[in-house]
Amino acid sequence: MTKQVQQLDRVIIRFAGDSGDGMQLTGDRFTAGTAEFGNDLSTLPNFPAEIRAPAGTLPGVSSFQLHFADHDILTPGDAPNVLVAMNPAALKANLGDLPKGADIIANTDEFTKRNLQKVGYDSNPLEDDSLSEWRVHAVPLTSLTVKALEDFDLSKKDAERSKNMFALGLLSWLYHRPTEHTIKFLEQKFAKKPEIAKANIAAFQAGWNYGETTESFSVSYEVRPARLAPGVYRNISGNQALAYGLIAASVQSKLPLFLGSYPITPASDILHELSKHKRFGVRTFQAEDEIAGVGAALGAAFGGALGVTTTSGPGVALKAETIGLAVTTELPLIIVDVQRAGPSTGMPTKTEQTDLLMAMFGRNGESPVPVVAPMSPSDCFDAALEAARIAIKYRTPVMLLSDGYLANGSEPWRLPEVSELPDISQPFTTEPNGEDGKFLPFKRDPETLARPWAIPGTAGLEHRIGGIEKADGTGNISYDPDNHDLMVRTRAAKVAGIDVPDLVVDDPDGEAKVLVVGWGSTYGPIAAAVRRIRRSGGKVAQAHLRHLNPLPANTGEVLKRYDKVLLPEINLGQLALLLRAKFLVDVISYNRVRGLPFKAEELAGVIQDVIDSD
Repeated sequence: MTKQVQQLDRVIIRFAGDSGDGMQLTGDRFTAGTAEFGNDLSTLPNFPAEIRAPAGTLPGVSSFQLHFADHDILTPGDAPNVLVAMNPAALKANLGDLPKGADIIANTDEFTKRNLQKVGYDSNPLEDDSLSEWRVHAVPLTSLTVKALEDFDLSKKDAERSKNMFALGLLSWLYHRPTEHTIKFLEQKFAKKPEIAKANIAAFQAGWNYGETTESFSVSYEVRPARLAPGVYRNISGNQALAYGLIAASVQSKLPLFLGSYPITPASDILHELSKHKRFGVRTFQAEDEIAGVGAALGAAFGGALGVTTTSGPGVALKAETIGLAVTTELPLIIVDVQRAGPSTGMPTKTEQTDLLMAMFGRNGESPVPVVAPMSPSDCFDAALEAARIAIKYRTPVMLLSDGYLANGSEPWRLPEVSELPDISQPFTTEPNGEDGKFLPFKRDPETLARPWAIPGTAGLEHRIGGIEKADGTGNISYDPDNHDLMVRTRAAKVAGIDVPDLVVDDPDGEAKVLVVGWGSTYGPIAAAVRRIRRSGGKVAQAHLRHLNPLPANTGEVLKRYDKVLLPEINLGQLALLLRAKFLVDVISYNRVRGLPFKAEELAGVIQDVIDSD
């Protein structure tokens, strides 16, 4: 049977099922094949916080959305063109996001009376015409998988576990994805269990063959490779990119990397990734708690290493005292906060931008720290390098604010040439710097206000260290009021004087009256929304802040250049509060705190409303 092949410029697919259905693995494998094929892509994994929510229930639904295209894209997409629903719960939880006319591939084997009742269906939606506005493909994924594996020495339950590979094979056929990468992955993943590897490969190939032979799918689709800048690319998640950025910072600073960390969602993958790279001089320490993790990292910095600690919002709260210690001892330290929904435990697997004010002010005393925020998964690499540059050059702790959306999301990343990476090394102090051969641990560089970095054991450079206020220059313990005032102001001036690039404005013809400002992970949805407005003839400017403390020197001038400034944030207006206070600009806040990234269509509507509000 000859089947029609239709060309598409982009597709958004969402795999959804129970937490035990392997949707994250399925999405990850489809993404790997898509990256290998050469499409531009962006992903949005979405999974429950519970280790194992009740099977077949709405709280237990796990999903993975992938947007891939033959052109540059910025987000995982607003709404899926295809929903793969492994059970009734997956259908019900995701149907509201599905536009009319989209495809639903439903695993009919799981639409039993019991499973339907679990999620409140009175009748089977695959049979009662309630899905008539969508194109429904009813496929018995489970039983087809069991049939395909009947020659293997597997129980029925074990065979059923491979249904996600059958679904992956079907979708790989439907969108002409390469198969070699997935087969090789399965061989490696189950190398110690060759029978399981063969079964999963057989299920994957059976799904492909089903698509090729069934009459349920008369059309397959092609999305050509995207035209990307020349170079070597790989698919990368935000946490991976951040880990690699820290390794690169270690190499470029000529300092050994030490990570002191306590596992916490969604930052744990940074610890996992860095633990694989001992050959680069990386040392990872899984501490007994958050406080021990940051204490060890600060101790490593004192000893001459690039000290890093990774965590999420609850961990930052626990680390606050030691971060303050790093401020007053003026040692380089990187604190990675992969933000998640709070307060308290909140929604650990969902994303937010709600730790900005804590990063700025969440310590006792006047204890300013620089704050850097990446804007995309691959940008986490560059942001890590920049955080290390600032920490080392200015002898200060630096907060790096990623979030769950960036950490778990992925996109193509062009591997940089080593020659492109900046040299961020700074020499240790090895000789006395005062009169009569004395060492003055708080005698400052006149340009950066950084104090000397003298590692323990250097002869003649013995000095006091600790949290009690030190005298300017000598570093002796001091309770002098004027000295304290001087030291507080000097530490603040050091942070305020950090060299950061000017804020760049994207305003093609210079005629826009509305400026949309963002920070962190809102870059993609904002940029996609701005594209939509411009395509419809609207005029709007965009600027995105990577450096949040200190802000770029031209920030005030940029904000005052426009009649209206719109600031979307996944919080209740934290950066807007800071910009209003510092620049007296009446920033228009748009805030949503749903544990999800913004949608481009949503922001385009908000931008258009601001443009039309004159």
